[in-house]
Amino acid sequence: MKYLLSVFFLIAANLSAQNTLALKEGSSSPKASLSEVEWIEGHWKGEAFGGITEEIWSPPLGGSMMFVFKLVADGKVQFYEAGHIQEINETLLLQLKHFHGNFKGWEKKDETVDFKLVKVEKDRIYFSDFTFEKVSENEMNIYVVIGDEEGSTNEVKFNYKK
Repeated sequence: MKYLLSVFFLIAANLSAQNTLALKEGSSSPKASLSEVEWIEGHWKGEAFGGITEEIWSPPLGGSMMFVFKLVADGKVQFYEAGHIQEINETLLLQLKHFHGNFKGWEKKDETVDFKLVKVEKDRIYFSDFTFEKVSENEMNIYVVIGDEEGSTNEVKFNYKK
């Protein structure tokens, strides 16, 4: 019985990771423009990691859409992210930086975390290990593959509403 439960959870974990894709090594991102992702614009709120999450996305301007993210748990900011989706070389690139609650950066000064575009569908935008899903005009899901210190990865779902 214990073995069957382990197999069930392993299968369930693999099924839940079906919302993200990775760009195959040596492959190029497809052509795309910000007009295909402008529905992300807005002030979004949700819950994750035992707290309240907030994302604010600007409309396209100057070849990018910028955003900020905040996680508040136990009444304190746990961390921030700042970044953008940039239209570059006829495709899209999602870039971000993390900051502790005191606004000291996680990444080195000139480093960003980059997610290359994999594909665009009607209500989904797939960047490598990072997917935006339009549920409705006022709801979206974001799926992100997150790693831990042991090298394991897990797909995390963020549900947001305007």
